[in-house]
Amino acid sequence: MPAIHNDLSSFLLIALAGFYAGTQNVLAGGGSFITFPALLLFGLNPLAANMTSTIALFPNQITSAVAGRSLLSDVGPIPFRRLFFVSCFGGICGAILLLNTPVTFFAKLVPWLVLFATSVFAWGSFRSKPLHVAHVVPPSVLISIQICIAIYGGYFGGGIGFLMLAALTIAGLPIRAASANKNFLAMAMNASAVVIFAFSKLVHWPAVIALGLGGIAGGFTGAWLMHRVPEKLLRGFIIIVGALLTVWLFIR
Repeated sequence: MPAIHNDLSSFLLIALAGFYAGTQNVLAGGGSFITFPALLLFGLNPLAANMTSTIALFPNQITSAVAGRSLLSDVGPIPFRRLFFVSCFGGICGAILLLNTPVTFFAKLVPWLVLFATSVFAWGSFRSKPLHVAHVVPPSVLISIQICIAIYGGYFGGGIGFLMLAALTIAGLPIRAASANKNFLAMAMNASAVVIFAFSKLVHWPAVIALGLGGIAGGFTGAWLMHRVPEKLLRGFIIIVGALLTVWLFIR
């Protein structure tokens, strides 16, 4: 098991990070931008932090996906189940790729991944959103895009929600249906990754439990705060965290 500060105060702080991440996921998304750096600060290497964070936040994803299941729909001629299976396959490929990535190489790659994810998050948070999009994306193109997103999701995952929202809305799906599809497909690709990561010795299970419990409590809090906290304020905070994390990872 990877090194971490094994004292009560550390796990309480990790649970607090999970609580904020769970709240953030309900309100605006981007909870991994909190849990990933928190685990780095408490002694996990980047590879272990990524796997531990993915497993810990998975229950929160299940809740989000199940809550919107009534809004799921096909994307033009593409049945939803095809996108679901593609997401599972891509998540497995990304997770296997991550498991076969040396820790030292992944540590060098992480700053670039965080930079990319932060950029995607910023673009998705503050770009203008058209009321109706009527672009037609060929089915083969959308499937290819989803496979690439799923592989990235299984490997690292930051920003996958915005990438999928962009692809699904450009393909002509209404925003509410696109959001529901996005949540369910993200759950699918991460479920595949979680099953594989669960057998890795790099996962720190006490931290998973602390983050997971905090995330569940944060999910309930986020639901209560949904109509009380400005979404752009939360998104702005996450972008600042991502930017600072990127700079810290590059210079450390």
